[in-house]
Amino acid sequence: MVRVKPFAAIRPPKDMVTEVAAPPYDVLNSQEARDMAGEKSLLHITKPEIDFDPILEDHDQRVYDRAVKNFAEWQKRGWLKRDPKECYYVYSQTMGERTQFGLVLCAHTDDYASGLIKKHELTRKDKEDDRMVHVRIQNANIEPVFFAYKDNAELAEIVAKASAGKPEYDFIDENNFGHRFWPITDDATIARITEIFTTQIDAFYVADGHHRTAAAARVGAEKRAANPSHTGNEEYNFFMAVCFPGSELRILDYNRVVKDLNGLSPEEFKQALRTDFELEDRGAEPYRPSKLHEFSMYLGGRWYSLLAKPGRYDDFDPIGVLDVTVLSNLVLDKLLAIKDLRTDKRIDFVGGIRGLEELSRRVDSGEMAVAFALYPVSMQQLMDIADSGNIMPPKTTWFEPKLRSGLAIHSLD
Repeated sequence: MVRVKPFAAIRPPKDMVTEVAAPPYDVLNSQEARDMAGEKSLLHITKPEIDFDPILEDHDQRVYDRAVKNFAEWQKRGWLKRDPKECYYVYSQTMGERTQFGLVLCAHTDDYASGLIKKHELTRKDKEDDRMVHVRIQNANIEPVFFAYKDNAELAEIVAKASAGKPEYDFIDENNFGHRFWPITDDATIARITEIFTTQIDAFYVADGHHRTAAAARVGAEKRAANPSHTGNEEYNFFMAVCFPGSELRILDYNRVVKDLNGLSPEEFKQALRTDFELEDRGAEPYRPSKLHEFSMYLGGRWYSLLAKPGRYDDFDPIGVLDVTVLSNLVLDKLLAIKDLRTDKRIDFVGGIRGLEELSRRVDSGEMAVAFALYPVSMQQLMDIADSGNIMPPKTTWFEPKLRSGLAIHSLD
């Protein structure tokens, strides 16, 4: 079973939360962050390159130094304050008609090492190293990772009770997503939450934040090696996560756009597709796939449906059944000669939150030659793949809303 603990969050006063809280560091480029950041914004801590004119490279030592300076300054000015006791927190996000409720807690680095925190994507060492620097220099988890767990009725009851009262934070962000936040301060409830996780929850599943999770585990291992009196209970053994029951999460499609047709004309490309797909012209209006193994394609101002023919995929293989695998094998690799999704510069990826219109826009602009929309992966598929020890292909899942940064920070002291 997983190991968790409450923590004393460093967080903004109620009347400052909308000024401090910010999107995650990796959803904005530096110029976008500069344009968005007000005086108190956490972006000055998570993307401090914006404090320099011209904007510096984010790996510049001056940027790291500014991050540390700003974090200390925000606390000195009272824009971030540490709670007086260790708590769990409920954090809800609302997108349209759907609300998901998560518990903000600390997970144990040993559970990542042992595989109880299960990943579904490979990590890159350079990105791990970058996140490691940020955890190390701040001696804190500034931004949470995003976990799922299998539904538990008692935890759901506790969360419902805790979120029935007036929230500490309640605001709408720039994307019209709602964010609410409740501290759980009752000692008996805190103890029961800890007990439920450590006796009934057998795994966490990384939904978003694979590199931050790996980086936190590596920093914990560093600190452990440097401490001859290490016990395993030190704060550096834990890192901050927001954990949601799997049934409340919805994965959006993660779509592909490609710069060229590998020397084929549009008609030649469509004819080649007919070997493995039933191709149907759907007209000028956006067409969204409605089932597994159906894709939509935007090419030459028209939308097409592509239904993979029987025998072209393996429904008994947890990876082979995924539409990202089918598209990669039968189109991207076979016809367009795109072998490595991580490194090939001819392909880009568009999260489903941007809509199908973003796909047609990028093709119509001349930037891209063709776009593909996919049917989204389910949470059950993600959990099954993680449980089997398999790894999904790159850019398979897109979760929305993103966790808002700055609602809680975890100090490693």
